[in-house]
Amino acid sequence: MFNMGSRQMEKMMKQMGIQNEIVDAVEVIIKGKDKEIVISNPQVTKITMQGQDTYQVVGEVSEKSAESFSEEDVKMIVEQTGASEEEAKSALEETGDIAEAILKLKKE
Repeated sequence: MFNMGSRQMEKMMKQMGIQNEIVDAVEVIIKGKDKEIVISNPQVTKITMQGQDTYQVVGEVSEKSAESFSEEDVKMIVEQTGASEEEAKSALEETGDIAEAILKLKKE
């Protein structure tokens, strides 16, 4: 489509008010309601055009389910039940509720 070198392209973009900037990133995490998208070893470019910033991200993509509980939740369950942290996390993932996880672990 265009037959121009990178310097010509940069000059044209600058005239149009478009700025490119490389962002030094180690990992990019996009948090959704039900899952997280994790991009490892990313190459991130910030593009500013007409006062708006846009980010272009390229890298190794993996997905995982979003945890809906915090470390404080896990600690509380451990304190209430005497279970290990792994058992508490497992019960939380299984039940999705702190109170139900405590009741489940107390029954066991």
